[in-house]
Amino acid sequence: MEFSRILVPVNGDTTDKEAIKLACRLAKDGKGKIYVVHVIQVKRSLPLDAELQPETETAEDILARAEEAADENDYEIETDLLQTREIGPAIIDEAMERSADLILMGMGYRQRFGQFDLGETIPYVIKNAPCRVIVLREPLLSGQNQKP
Repeated sequence: MEFSRILVPVNGDTTDKEAIKLACRLAKDGKGKIYVVHVIQVKRSLPLDAELQPETETAEDILARAEEAADENDYEIETDLLQTREIGPAIIDEAMERSADLILMGMGYRQRFGQFDLGETIPYVIKNAPCRVIVLREPLLSGQNQKP
């Protein structure tokens, strides 16, 4: 299966690097493009175009690490920083705008109330994506209990 346009949303998790590495492998066969985005969620009390200096600096660091991960895999990526109210819809809009044929998202192993939790963004993307979606979850660490 070849992917010509892969969207990789990154958020600074440890899985970002692995997601980019996988995207590079998937894109190399068809010489596809990889678009890496970081989304800053803007509080409703602020204007959408508010200057969010600490968040922007963090986002730029995250995107720089994404570029380093792509360089390590000898692949060129395009990065973008988005500001929006809701992360899930922003990822879907970006996928449609870029005509992505794959959204590849990494996620850490999270628990909420003692149960594995996907959060809000990943289920939204899976439900609304106009293309295939791959979720790359980090492995369980020793000491993390897996309940049946």
